[in-house]
Amino acid sequence: MASLARPGGNITGLAAIAELAGKRLELLKETVPNLARVAVLWNPRDQASTLSWKESQLPAKDLGLQLHSMEVSNADRFESAFTEATKARSSALAVTNNTLVTTNPKQVVNLVTKHRLPSIFTREDLVDIGGLMSYGADRAEPYRRVAIYVDKILKGAKPADLPVEQPKKFELVINLKTAKQIGLTIPPNVLARADRVIR
Repeated sequence: MASLARPGGNITGLAAIAELAGKRLELLKETVPNLARVAVLWNPRDQASTLSWKESQLPAKDLGLQLHSMEVSNADRFESAFTEATKARSSALAVTNNTLVTTNPKQVVNLVTKHRLPSIFTREDLVDIGGLMSYGADRAEPYRRVAIYVDKILKGAKPADLPVEQPKKFELVINLKTAKQIGLTIPPNVLARADRVIR
């Protein structure tokens, strides 16, 4: 591919971006008073998750946060990883987008609640089942954009002339029931930026 703007050949489409790790850490820091140490749940067998873990390093340093690596590649390791994160005095949790979490969402959310860790996820469906908050690309937008691309190609446009698009719409979702359950007050400035609030 030549570039995202002019992919060339027979290629076009939509690209997912992973550069939101810093924004999620920033939201945690704004939400949790005196936050100093954040556990990052990531899966070394998942390329997107590994990339997100690596991309967390510099923003964490800029925000004055220490990161605790919660490297989990098997669902049997979740319980011990949460125990280790708590022993390491992690005060919050950032969960990378990875297949192990999306296939075991209840287990992860239950452990977050059990350990009373304010958490931020990449997907809002984990907030719907009890996670504290999520920040990520609107998951419905790509389907609408794909339909537009298909229409253009069927009308004669060349894929090489259509830019590869990145997400344009991002959503912050907050679960106030979970905040109350773990004894956390969401600051008004964070709450005001939420696209959706679960009460």
